[in-house]
Amino acid sequence: MTQSTLSARAWLLLVVLSLIWGSGFLTTTELLDVMAPIHVVTHRVLWAALALWVYVLLRGFALPRDPRTLTALFVMGLGNNALPFALQAFAQQTIESGLAGILNATTAVFGPLVAAIFLAEERLRPHKAAGVALGFAGIVVVIGLEALGGFDPRSLAQLAMLASTLSYALSSVWARRHLTHLRPEVAALGMLTASALTLLPLGLVSAGPLPLALPAPTLFAIGYYAVVVTALAYLIYYQLIRTAGAGNTMLVTLLIVPVAVALGTAVRSESLPLNAYAGFAILALGLVLIDGRALRNRRA
Repeated sequence: MTQSTLSARAWLLLVVLSLIWGSGFLTTTELLDVMAPIHVVTHRVLWAALALWVYVLLRGFALPRDPRTLTALFVMGLGNNALPFALQAFAQQTIESGLAGILNATTAVFGPLVAAIFLAEERLRPHKAAGVALGFAGIVVVIGLEALGGFDPRSLAQLAMLASTLSYALSSVWARRHLTHLRPEVAALGMLTASALTLLPLGLVSAGPLPLALPAPTLFAIGYYAVVVTALAYLIYYQLIRTAGAGNTMLVTLLIVPVAVALGTAVRSESLPLNAYAGFAILALGLVLIDGRALRNRRA
């Protein structure tokens, strides 16, 4: 679906989604203060999956049963949830939540590049190629050339964030090839369930039992992280895709960044280097070129 203008309701949903996802980076950092990264991620996907089970069952949506679809959902759960969420939690032990939000925006750079490689119908047109090139230039400015020459914890954390966004892009191609016959809500339920079933035993082996006897503020943060930042956000995201189109929904990638940076500054007194802001400005320009509407409107 392509829609050149956004309705007032779509704008409201975009802003709400950006506030929710932008706050997710701060929530991750706060939870990392009290538990291991794999436990943070497991809490996120486990309770989000249970919330979506309730939603899907109440709506009466048909559930897949064939082995091929279930296998595809399992792969999607690893690539779109378990792996990127774990990489981001690992990264946020070292880097600021605001910087994590900026690097997360590179999802929209890797997306068209990966699609052009693996999907015959997705050509990398000149304006997209220019946008991808600018996006990578922005990435280099954000992380700094010195980070590419040495692997200290901060450099590894930034590279882990980039790896998580590449995983998102690859998963998007996988979903288009194998999961388009499912309702988006059912696909989200399947992948979150698969990632929860994967992370629970991994967490038990690597970090011990999932902590449940936690202080009330931590339990509230977990509930917000799972039910709002993950389950509810997926429902809003897919609603936007249906009503406003994928191109308009991509705007949330940009809107998330000021939310993440502002919350990190206000709550944890984070201070980002100037190159992070300069790199994001270049990255944002690249995303505008990838979107292409500004060029079409100028020609019109």
